[in-house]
Amino acid sequence: MKKGKIDGKVFLLIITIVLFAVMYLAGILIFQSKGFAKPQVFLNLFISNAGLIVIAAGMTMVMITGGIDISVGSVVALTCMMLAWMMEVKGAGAVPALIIVLIMGILFGLVQGFLIAYLKLQPFIVTLAGMFFARGMTAIISQEMISVKNEMFLRWAKSKINLTFLGGTVNKKGAVNYPFLYPSVIIALVVLVLVFVLLKYTKFGRAIYAVGGNEQSALMMGLNVRRTKLLVYVINGFLCSLGGFLFALNTCAGFVEQAKGFEMEAIASAVIGGTLLTGGVGNVFGSLFGVLIKGTIETFITFQGTLSSWWTKITIAALLAFFIILQSLFAKAKEKK
Repeated sequence: MKKGKIDGKVFLLIITIVLFAVMYLAGILIFQSKGFAKPQVFLNLFISNAGLIVIAAGMTMVMITGGIDISVGSVVALTCMMLAWMMEVKGAGAVPALIIVLIMGILFGLVQGFLIAYLKLQPFIVTLAGMFFARGMTAIISQEMISVKNEMFLRWAKSKINLTFLGGTVNKKGAVNYPFLYPSVIIALVVLVLVFVLLKYTKFGRAIYAVGGNEQSALMMGLNVRRTKLLVYVINGFLCSLGGFLFALNTCAGFVEQAKGFEMEAIASAVIGGTLLTGGVGNVFGSLFGVLIKGTIETFITFQGTLSSWWTKITIAALLAFFIILQSLFAKAKEKK
């Protein structure tokens, strides 16, 4: 990158960050009387989307390799159902149930990664089969909603981290309420930082970008392309189950229709954050802002009060189309150079 010039991928990331800032400032101005400017409204973007942040981080890694994973929503549903079923039907403890679903996610990613990396099957077809399998297994376990009543799990779900430095408000009973976060947000942000460090500062991370940029060149450089792809899908499977656990902390239940369309939200967040569908370019912090943009749109609809929730999907679809067009324009400009 020449001095004084902004690289295309950096420019896409800047657009995403600016778009989020503009949208949030607009919300503050439009819904000022309804308390949009309160710190808790901003923190709720992270609380509501902690699971999606983790899953989007995994999806970003997969997409950088030039792959895709449309099974993540079904894996989240299976994770939630497994957690609820093991704790409420089989009487398992919260910790053993969590360990089992995390291992399940790793095995799920291992199988999909092996089929894609070593048998050279198309990622879309493999993960489509994974989507049907995981959703079907969710229904096999139970077609009824299972509510989680495990005491330890509920303590995890309800524990708050008060941010006293942001100041508090006094309610009608005279008690002071401080802005807060749940531990799920801390877990999500830690995962985000770890994935960023992995991609940015490790040999494995550089291999991921090399494989996505040009697989043939990566082979000529002596990189183990198949192992790299396999490990990416294994990590993604683990992050899907971890994201499902964080999702379950919000819902405290498991049911068949849970997290439907989650895969598209994760893909959209990554693309809006600057990850190329063709691979080789991506940034997990860009995906974070993609998630926050989606959360901001949902907050707009909640504060407005009369709009349908489907407007979130319509707006995300428009933004997705916009960023795909931008990516195409940058790719053509790069080819001309």
